[in-house]
Amino acid sequence: MKAIVCQELGPPEKLLLGELPEPAMGPQDVRIAVRACGVNFPDTLIIQGKYQFKASPPFAPGAEMAGEIIEVGEKVRHLKPGDRVMTVQPAGGFAEQAVFPAAAALPVPRNMDDCTAAAFPMAYGTSMYALKQRARLQKDETLLVLGAAGGVGLAAVQIGKAMGARVIAAASTDEKLALCRENGADEVINYSDGTLKEQVKTLTGGQGADVIYDPVGGDAFQQSLSCVNWGGRILVIGFASGEIPQAAINRILLKNCAVTGVFWGASMVREPQENLNNFIQLQEWYESGSIRPHISATYALQDAPQALIDMVSRRATGKLVVKVAEGI
Repeated sequence: MKAIVCQELGPPEKLLLGELPEPAMGPQDVRIAVRACGVNFPDTLIIQGKYQFKASPPFAPGAEMAGEIIEVGEKVRHLKPGDRVMTVQPAGGFAEQAVFPAAAALPVPRNMDDCTAAAFPMAYGTSMYALKQRARLQKDETLLVLGAAGGVGLAAVQIGKAMGARVIAAASTDEKLALCRENGADEVINYSDGTLKEQVKTLTGGQGADVIYDPVGGDAFQQSLSCVNWGGRILVIGFASGEIPQAAINRILLKNCAVTGVFWGASMVREPQENLNNFIQLQEWYESGSIRPHISATYALQDAPQALIDMVSRRATGKLVVKVAEGI
């Protein structure tokens, strides 16, 4: 099958369009014809051997995929060929076919196209789990979203508004902040001048944010410790800045705050019913128009390496999607 192949670990420039054998199936698996695949920061790590899940070359990267089932394992009863599904897996999406456990298949709403489905599960699954289960965000609380113009950031902005929070979006350019306002942010902060904590304090009457959603890490996390409210929650989503910060425990004590890890991928396996309930709610919000992925660019399969380069360079806003199937 045609695929983007990681023959050796390294940067996106080492990826090549080539052929891989069709993946083998187990009795509880499904095989899909991949239609589209979302592009995410972990994709840039797994091809370098820097992600918590390791893949051995040769393999096709691409974690977030959508397509049509073409085969089901002998023990699969709730799915059938022809069903449209989306999923998140460690890798395999930049290829014409993918195989994964049937339990990880999420139904695609009838009014959702293939590219939107490929841009949906990781960003919205992560952000929903973060804000609902990990932060327990409440109506009228103040939510600060860092890296708010990225895929997970915009999802957090939209979900925060759907949950009734006051949302402050922080990003590095005025163009990105305009996009955040279009997606529901109540207030915006350009943190490129390094004054995040002062601006948050100004917007919150000196109190700070009740919940801070941080996919950035680095200095942004350090500033978060200075502008979180008493009893607030800082959500550790990831480290797009490339720097994993160290927390001074005394600052956590003095703020009476919590620094909370968010590992949605593992929670899907450990807490499957909560994950299912989250996606039922997300699909209701999608169908009502409350949430919708912002796809800023799409790429043909052979251009997937460039999509990853654009992701690493932080030129992208919202989601990038690779069209694996022709004609979508």
